[in-house]
Amino acid sequence: MSFWSWLKGEPPTGVVPNGNPGPAYRPGDPDMVDISSLTDIPESRALPWPQPSPWSGYPDSWSTPQWDPGHQVKNLVDVAWACIDLNSSVLSSMPLYRLRNGSVIRAASWMGNPDPTVYTGWHEFAKQLFWDYHLGEAFVLPMAHDSDGYPIRFRVIPPWLIEVELNGGMREYRLGAMDVTKEILHIRYQTTIDDPRGHGPLESAADRAVTIGLLQRYTQNLAETGGVPLYWLGIDRKISQSEATDLMDRWIESRTRYAGHPALVSNGATLHQAKTMNASEISLLEMTQFAEARMAILLGVPPFLVGLPGATGSLTYSNIEQLFGFHDRSSLRPKATAVMAALSGWALPGPQSLELNRDDYTRPSLVDRANSYKTLIECGVMTPDEARAMERLSGEPAASRISGGMD
Repeated sequence: MSFWSWLKGEPPTGVVPNGNPGPAYRPGDPDMVDISSLTDIPESRALPWPQPSPWSGYPDSWSTPQWDPGHQVKNLVDVAWACIDLNSSVLSSMPLYRLRNGSVIRAASWMGNPDPTVYTGWHEFAKQLFWDYHLGEAFVLPMAHDSDGYPIRFRVIPPWLIEVELNGGMREYRLGAMDVTKEILHIRYQTTIDDPRGHGPLESAADRAVTIGLLQRYTQNLAETGGVPLYWLGIDRKISQSEATDLMDRWIESRTRYAGHPALVSNGATLHQAKTMNASEISLLEMTQFAEARMAILLGVPPFLVGLPGATGSLTYSNIEQLFGFHDRSSLRPKATAVMAALSGWALPGPQSLELNRDDYTRPSLVDRANSYKTLIECGVMTPDEARAMERLSGEPAASRISGGMD
């Protein structure tokens, strides 16, 4: 059995759950180590996949605890999901470079795909890494090492699987019963020396997320039920509970029997008509938009980029470009720098480092770039060949690069 199969609590004897004999490890598992023949593994090392069952004895009105490991993502309100997805998608699509003392050198093998057994490429790994980072902390565990001791295959581990404790001011990490302190990478969004875990911006927006969720459910309920009645019955005298119940029952019965007919109100009762509300007032649109805009800002996304009204006023082509530039400088750049610096120090020997090329996200138009190149060439700052290299027009695959194709 492989390490990952063993970690997930699969049968260590090569027997699948239905009782039929199966391979001792799954094809393609990262370490390809068969541990089913080992007899000195203590039972305490067994790591069943954590799936607690609901307990009995609690009131029916209590909700069953959420044991689903993905609940942190599933519980995100849609605007938070959209913001995290936007940042993570953009960051994971940026080209990755390896540098030594500021000069680009040949890419490491894992820079194309850190673990081909679970990822389709670097993009999938990086997006998962940045998703967890936005939620507060990300963990990366090596699956295999090179002869120099640095990892050559690794994958993102869900934070709920990792137990972190402070011991003498140092963090200790456990994955089930295994101590992974010396090998795991822990990237924290915000941290303090007295707290072993990382914390993300959404933790400060917990109340706001609840508000957005309640407003969404309120709007949904209005749509499903047709809204509250727009009228009420009024009586100038004080009536008993039985009289009120009898009046209401007769009113409901008459409206059911004579649906579509004019109402007849008697016994001193008066029918009052409420003020009609438009769709924006019913759904509390302004309150919802304000709460969602604040949520987007906490996640480092200008509200306009996720379809929310903001303080941008009338946007033109020029200031839309400036908005993307602001998003890059104020949000994407700090996040990319923090994550890549942590990954560099863990996966590469010094003085090597990793860097994401963010140029494509805020890249000027071809006309603007051509005018800039012309000015720089005329000033002697650069040569035409250097300009061609910056535009990736050199070499046989230049045509495909212009059209956005792959080499």
